[in-house]
Amino acid sequence: MERLQKVIAQAGITSRRKAETLIEEGRVRVNGKTVTELGTKVDVHTDDVEVDGVPISKEEPVYYLLYKPQGIISSVEDHLGRKVVTDLIETESRIFPIGRLDSDTSGLLLLTNDGEFANLLMHPKYRIHKTYIAKVQGIPSRQKLKQLEKGIHLEDGKTAPARTKFIKGNNQKGTAIVELTIHEGKNRQVRRMLEAIGHPVDKLKREQYGFLTLKGLNAGEYRELKPHEVKKLRELAVT
Repeated sequence: MERLQKVIAQAGITSRRKAETLIEEGRVRVNGKTVTELGTKVDVHTDDVEVDGVPISKEEPVYYLLYKPQGIISSVEDHLGRKVVTDLIETESRIFPIGRLDSDTSGLLLLTNDGEFANLLMHPKYRIHKTYIAKVQGIPSRQKLKQLEKGIHLEDGKTAPARTKFIKGNNQKGTAIVELTIHEGKNRQVRRMLEAIGHPVDKLKREQYGFLTLKGLNAGEYRELKPHEVKKLRELAVT
């Protein structure tokens, strides 16, 4: 027996917290009866659970690592008809991206149908580090990169200290390659951080998510996460 909100979250409908709201609003039925008590437990194998009149699927949880190419939208659908990340993965499961990468950003993106797992990884109090490689305009000085390491003020607040690494500069073209590691997930954060120190991003790629890398994948390719990787991500999120 599992708590109803957990079952809804694991089905990929929404986060556990939002599932609680759905229950309280009377939008969830178990075996044909509306349930509004958050402590309700259900049998995941035999009880029929509906959200807004639609039965939730009792899918096995799946976890994918995708090398997202530029130009692909980090969503399950796009009202403009543009290609989305779920178009790149062949599965019968109702998967969705964990967080997002901007359309013009490439790199490592996780997708799943496990809402509770996604909520765990995206929760702001957990600190999973993400490493980006950026091609920037101009050649940033060590002093400017240190500003990012101390935290920098953006319009939506000060960023947490980042790790930075200057990889190489091209004086002739007036560009540089830098590595930036953060654990937050503000909108377009890396681009805004680099722009704030006077070095706008020309190209951006997420190379690493926690211990996961893009090794063995080309842009547009994906693989399933191994069970020990899923377990390690859970442990990483709560430590």
